[in-house]
Amino acid sequence: MGVFYFCIMLDYIIVGSGLAGICFSELCFENDKTFLVFDDYSTSSSKIAGGLYNPVILKRFSQVWKAKEQLDYGLSFYERISNRINLKFDYKIPIYRKFASIEEQNNWFQAADKPTLSPFLSTRIIHKQYQSIHSEFGFGEVLHTGYVDTAALLDAYNAYLESQMLFVNETFDYSGVEFADDHVVYKGYQARHIVFAEGFGLQYNPFFNEFPLDGTKGELLIIKAPDLDLDVVLKSSIFILPIGDNMFKVGATYNWDDKTSTPTEEGKQELIESLKELIDCDFEIVKHFAGVRPTVKDRRPLVGTHSAHSTIHLLNGLGTRGVMLGPWLAKALFENIEGGIALDLQIDIKRFDKMNKNR
Repeated sequence: MGVFYFCIMLDYIIVGSGLAGICFSELCFENDKTFLVFDDYSTSSSKIAGGLYNPVILKRFSQVWKAKEQLDYGLSFYERISNRINLKFDYKIPIYRKFASIEEQNNWFQAADKPTLSPFLSTRIIHKQYQSIHSEFGFGEVLHTGYVDTAALLDAYNAYLESQMLFVNETFDYSGVEFADDHVVYKGYQARHIVFAEGFGLQYNPFFNEFPLDGTKGELLIIKAPDLDLDVVLKSSIFILPIGDNMFKVGATYNWDDKTSTPTEEGKQELIESLKELIDCDFEIVKHFAGVRPTVKDRRPLVGTHSAHSTIHLLNGLGTRGVMLGPWLAKALFENIEGGIALDLQIDIKRFDKMNKNR
């Protein structure tokens, strides 16, 4: 397969090669669909994501929406991608929630008694003493957790697409889309469908930019801390993720006003202050980076087909849990397009029908 499809009908043009885009690309591979990916790397937040998959919202001790379904499908999906591109990027690692009080311990045990949460919350309080971490009340362990090295995954997968001549590194020109009865034409390419998976870049998409993609800026640090002996992900107001060689990823901030990908001194200081509340050793900041997560006002993704054009589709709004959501959402959209299987109403853009009618 490759860009020589100039006069041949493609099944899909995919716009965006972040997590959502590569998940949909992988489904095309697995189902023998022809496709071509367009991206200029201008807006993806996937590379700077923390990459954690965690089925529990630890701030409130509640289950992530559809967590079991997402993990059951997503982890095997990532394993298949790993085999395709010959890269390990999925790392199993426990997440420990640091308890700040006896009350938090009690809240943890109450949550662990709930049927939806009991598979994911250990009922054993961990009192392991980690060097440079004060933990008077111990830790609670979240089960079935890990992290995806999203930067390594995306670099390798997009390089694989390029090697197969399935990637075009250029800005997508929306004005170049021409609609035929049962397909679209774009710069000489014909395709049965276009899937827009652009993350926060949706704001520039004239076909879908009226949907309420809010965008939440997040900032993260990479630190070097030789005296921090940590072999789990530590979660409190922030997370600390060990990535090897005395290096740790620390995040993240949440800013709903700033929509730029520029790291800020304010964000750095917020992370430093939170970090100093967790550890009492020296550390060096190696890298500081930022991105805008594609979040939606009602906290649900944006998936579905345009109300007036049955050949263009949206795969967006992965938000702060893109690693878990990406494979599951891509599968839902693919099965909707190819098999007519209805989308879950909580992710379907039809929930904004009133907005669609006003376009």
